[in-house]
Amino acid sequence: MIRALLVCAGLFLAASSVAQIPAAPEPAPAAATAPAPAAPAAPRAWSSMSPQQQELLHGYQDKWDSLPPERQQALARGSQRWLTMTPTQRSSAQQRFAQWRAMPPEQRQQLRQRWQQFKAMPPDQQQRVRESFNRFRQMSPERRMELRRQWRQMTPEQRRRGVQRGAPPARHSQR
Repeated sequence: MIRALLVCAGLFLAASSVAQIPAAPEPAPAAATAPAPAAPAAPRAWSSMSPQQQELLHGYQDKWDSLPPERQQALARGSQRWLTMTPTQRSSAQQRFAQWRAMPPEQRQQLRQRWQQFKAMPPDQQQRVRESFNRFRQMSPERRMELRRQWRQMTPEQRRRGVQRGAPPARHSQR
């Protein structure tokens, strides 16, 4: 359970860290575990977007036609999502984006890989991860720190076994 919760926390951090907002960094490269897209994305015409989307993405207008279609589609989806967010959600997204920008490239790559792993999971398993993460978030800060400490003390093999089983080894039982 401890390992599963910590892995879930990492996956959820990855998920929340790569939330698409209009000024998103370079697109995440496809991981080996990601399913191949059914068909290549079609180019998106600048004029096909709403005036609000165009205003959000105004910095891309001059180079829009030279962007890869996948990037155009991602930016259009992100701008549409941004327009539907509440002020609180926008503030949260801006904070996550600032955290993302402050991360070293290696950490960003790790999170992209975790996100791809999460997205490759069956929907029921994704739901279990979300539920585990929510339980982790509801724990006291002291309990979360204790779980993180225990995780750091485990060997990679112990972590792998625990994640596969979804339960901690006997010596790391919950209190």
